[in-house]
Amino acid sequence: MQSKLLKKTNIQVKVSENEAKHAIETILKWIGEDPTREGLIDTPKRVVESFKEYFSGYLEDPSQVLQRTFTETSGYQDMVLLKDIKLYSHCEHHMAPIQGVAHIAYYPNTKVVGISKLARVVEIYSKRLQIQERLTSEIANSINFTLKPKGVAVMIEANHSCINNRGINQKDAKMKTHTLMGCFRNDPEISRRFFQLVI
Repeated sequence: MQSKLLKKTNIQVKVSENEAKHAIETILKWIGEDPTREGLIDTPKRVVESFKEYFSGYLEDPSQVLQRTFTETSGYQDMVLLKDIKLYSHCEHHMAPIQGVAHIAYYPNTKVVGISKLARVVEIYSKRLQIQERLTSEIANSINFTLKPKGVAVMIEANHSCINNRGINQKDAKMKTHTLMGCFRNDPEISRRFFQLVI
């Protein structure tokens, strides 16, 4: 009953840091380890600290990062492309690492944004439990909503540890996803240029 209520009202249950540490201790016991041995005494604390970093994206709003824009572009009318943005995330199905790169392009309408802000948007969404398809769409939607450009394109290429290092053990498998919006979706020549530049 409680889980249904939480789902319906979208309430987040606050868990204390000590509860999180105890959860890690329980997992250590479950895998057959002794959390009281010298090498593992501080492991729960270290894991909690690392999780704060891995999942810090829940505490940040990407739209706020994109708020500071510039209109003095001297009439620039072409594609803006930022390639090879490193990303590190975790899949929501196994909490296994995802590592790859994102490529972001947009056609400015009346304003542009500092390129570091594009990388920050990738970082914020990556530092959440993800599936790559949603990650790709979230980045594109955030840029499209905030900058209101003529078009946005996002491509992500990533390795997923959940299939590279476990399960089917496909070491070299890499996943590619893309989202095209506006002129990138409607104009085949513009989308062709984007893919040509990032591949």
